[in-house]
Amino acid sequence: MQGLAALVRVISAINWLVGQVLSWLALACVFVCFSVVVQRYFFHSSTLWMQDLYVWLAGAMFTGVAGFALLRNDHVRVDIFYRPASVRRRAISDLIGVVLFLIPFMVVVWTYTFPAVRRSWGFYEASSNIGGMPGLFILKTFILVFAVLVGLQGLAMAARSILVLAGREALLPPDLRYETDEEKPQAAGGTA
Repeated sequence: MQGLAALVRVISAINWLVGQVLSWLALACVFVCFSVVVQRYFFHSSTLWMQDLYVWLAGAMFTGVAGFALLRNDHVRVDIFYRPASVRRRAISDLIGVVLFLIPFMVVVWTYTFPAVRRSWGFYEASSNIGGMPGLFILKTFILVFAVLVGLQGLAMAARSILVLAGREALLPPDLRYETDEEKPQAAGGTA
């Protein structure tokens, strides 16, 4: 069980670090988009590679931080059932969801994307727009990064669920544990 807890900590640390680094791409995306707007409306010119750049930055950011979002429980779920459930039921729900849906979907994403990414790297694919960005093959690689990071975080979720079901959640640091009923925020206007 110590090994399972260590696995959860290592995978979560990787996704946390990747999330912290790649979240800065949001600022870069805003800066580039602002520059494109200023170019277009004040200087009446436009460079296509800059238009490609902010779209590519956004694509890299959103695919790269998906594992971080899963770590933080920021993905959409049916909270009317999940949130009020006990810690044990949430662990069962997460374990089933990871095993039946998340991991198989990440395998499908990897399987169908890998040949396209390999082909893209084979001829160093660039933007199809004349004057667009070179390096589309790097952006396509972020789809594989997405599959790996989300798949790893799914494995961490499954391991955390197993620890909860085995009564060993105390092996995890507090920030990686399930939120208990006492820690849940009260609804607006509700009683404490």
